[in-house]
Amino acid sequence: MIELVDIEQNRTLDDYSSIAHLAGTVQDLRTEAKHLVPALKGRTVWMVNSTAKGGGVAEMLPMMVSLLRELGVKTEWVVMGTERQEFFPLTKKLHNLIHGHGEPGLSNEERELYETVSRENAALFRGRLKPDDILVIHDPQPLGMGAAISAETGMRAIWRCHIGLDTHTPATRAAWSFLRPHAVQFNHAIFSTAEYIPDYLAGCASIIHPALDPLSHKNRELPVHKLVGILCNSHLAIDHHPVATPFFNKPALRLQPDGTFQPAVIPDEAGLMYRPIVTQISRWDHLKGFRPLLDGFVKMKRDGAAPAGEMSERNRRRLDIVRLVLAGPDPASIQDDPEGKGVLQDLVDAWRALDPEMQKHVILLTLPMDSRKENALMVNALQRCSTIVVQNSLREGFGLTASEAMWKRTAILGSQACGLRVQIRDEIDGRLIRDSQDPGEIATALQAMLDHPKKRDYWARSGQRRVHDEFLIFTQLRNWLRVLSSKRDPKCDPRNRKRKKK
Repeated sequence: MIELVDIEQNRTLDDYSSIAHLAGTVQDLRTEAKHLVPALKGRTVWMVNSTAKGGGVAEMLPMMVSLLRELGVKTEWVVMGTERQEFFPLTKKLHNLIHGHGEPGLSNEERELYETVSRENAALFRGRLKPDDILVIHDPQPLGMGAAISAETGMRAIWRCHIGLDTHTPATRAAWSFLRPHAVQFNHAIFSTAEYIPDYLAGCASIIHPALDPLSHKNRELPVHKLVGILCNSHLAIDHHPVATPFFNKPALRLQPDGTFQPAVIPDEAGLMYRPIVTQISRWDHLKGFRPLLDGFVKMKRDGAAPAGEMSERNRRRLDIVRLVLAGPDPASIQDDPEGKGVLQDLVDAWRALDPEMQKHVILLTLPMDSRKENALMVNALQRCSTIVVQNSLREGFGLTASEAMWKRTAILGSQACGLRVQIRDEIDGRLIRDSQDPGEIATALQAMLDHPKKRDYWARSGQRRVHDEFLIFTQLRNWLRVLSSKRDPKCDPRNRKRKKK
């Protein structure tokens, strides 16, 4: 199943360059593009992934494709799918294995399933391609399809892998061994950090960091009246006064004591505009560390108060009224992540096991995905209402949620997952905890950040500068243009490459 994604973008590079602190980076991109784009004349770059909504890749591609087109590169976005319901559980298993989790065994039946779906999609897609086009495959789901096309046509193919682990385990070796016959059919590979590159792709891979779009609905500035409007429109706050914009098509939903999800203002407001708020927004994935964060927050609330006289009245007040927001997409809307419902249910069960008073301080939200714009605005508003944004991942390929918070000048608490270490310099751009599964360490780090607002502000300002310099879409596009316009490396040609065993 192949779907061509229609992209409607109204922003141009002129829109970005009209903003004073972005003008220089936009000009650098335009200057480099003048030298590199002519090499791509007459060719189409095909970006292929496995979902049009949900997750970092689906969020990055629309603006990336749009700006490449504006720079003169003909670019299309295609989503692969399948009616074989067992395929995405398999690719989710591969995802987990690459992150070092799960039993390392992969059966011949699973390999046959992967190859069958890959061949079916390759047959559907091949007719749209010209020999001089460039195929860019994102992540393992469509990897086999791209490999089949590359092997049959000899066209240039690039694999962009957004996930990885910086250590080798039986699980990671099983995944990379499974993917090897397909990955070596590509002329080049791109990873988020050097630690993720498997040995058999060494010398034929480069590094491009993911990046955010500063004018996207998720990251653009929100004046106070717009921020309040979004909260009211999505039922994250009650409209005490009239707001100019209408209610969103579907509201944010909040877990209730009976286990159902209702609009987020039931039974009362979360207090997003009034209280200290600790927030994590991610897919419902056990690797995102939601449960240890929940346990750590509860421990901080229960055990964090110092004896009388050892904590200032203001810090005691913060601890009393702080709330935790755990938010993620409606799991039914993400086709390539079949584990989401189970992970969310585990959190529902953990929340319902809390005493009623503690339940009031933990807000569990699902955000609808029917409208990308409305979903992105909800995320933007939640991050901007946060005192601390957390990304407590056990494993993280990159984790743009960290950059998003840093860009909004919000203090960030991350884990030691490799992708987060790339972004956050401990005690400079935010804080990093050593063990993302230790509720005690999480509780200590959260309280220390809450207790020191001046440090939070320093980390937030430094983090925003780091994102400006390293993790905006303009730097990413310059690096992509260099890769796309480069000549093929003979030693990396699938027909010539010496296949060393890992």
